[in-house]
Amino acid sequence: MSSSGTAPAYRRLTVDQRRSQLISTALGLFAHNPPEDVSLDDVAARAGVSRPLVYRYFPGGKQQLYEAALRSAADELEQCFAEEQTGPLTSRLTRALDRYLAFVDEHDAGFMALLQGGSVVQTSRTHAIVDEVRRAAADQILFHLGFRAEDPAPGGAGAAGPGTGAPEPDAGPDAEPGVPAPGRPAGPRLRMTVSTWITVVEAASLIWLDEGKQPPVDELRDWLLDHFVALLMASATRDAETAGIVRRALDLEERDGPVGELARRMLPVVTDKAHLL
Repeated sequence: MSSSGTAPAYRRLTVDQRRSQLISTALGLFAHNPPEDVSLDDVAARAGVSRPLVYRYFPGGKQQLYEAALRSAADELEQCFAEEQTGPLTSRLTRALDRYLAFVDEHDAGFMALLQGGSVVQTSRTHAIVDEVRRAAADQILFHLGFRAEDPAPGGAGAAGPGTGAPEPDAGPDAEPGVPAPGRPAGPRLRMTVSTWITVVEAASLIWLDEGKQPPVDELRDWLLDHFVALLMASATRDAETAGIVRRALDLEERDGPVGELARRMLPVVTDKAHLL
């Protein structure tokens, strides 16, 4: 791509400040252009520095800078699903989706290039970063469902605690059948349900960008939330663990909330289909 506009005046910065500036500048360019269309000259011009200075901070060239920018974006994406564990589950997911879709909107071209594949700067390292974001999102959702992250591989590092192989708490005499005590790892069906929904969110985001960001983002968010509820409900009919989690989550939902609205929208569709019962 060609640089346009007047380059900002050169400013002396600390090493950490300059590195952060170059990463932020690169991320802005990668966000709206396929990575292969962005050169180090573009980054240097936009940051108001020389090309050799960019190489001084990123001797691995464009590939190293791209991975650093991707790591920065991944850190931001991982925070999208971070929420306090209070209130209705759908309210928490609504806020998380708002942040996630705002990121997609802001980094449209880069998001598409990253997830659709085929970029010349994609490597096993960049794919690992993307997979890490998916795992972090799944862990956050499972946390809000009352579970800890999946245990790391045997021998992995990390202090004891949620998601680090800490001893599992006892369920206790008052535990609901089919529902493990808070802090235990989720079962395979529930993990599969959450991972499937994350895949749906990614695919829908790509289609949304390809369709000129239509429907409006609020409608997309609500539709994705409906999918999560429906997917969780369907899994609950076949898995006792998920069924117990759904019952607990429904206790916190409100009549005028997303779950109640979805149920009322579904009634006209199935009311006259008694032959299915």
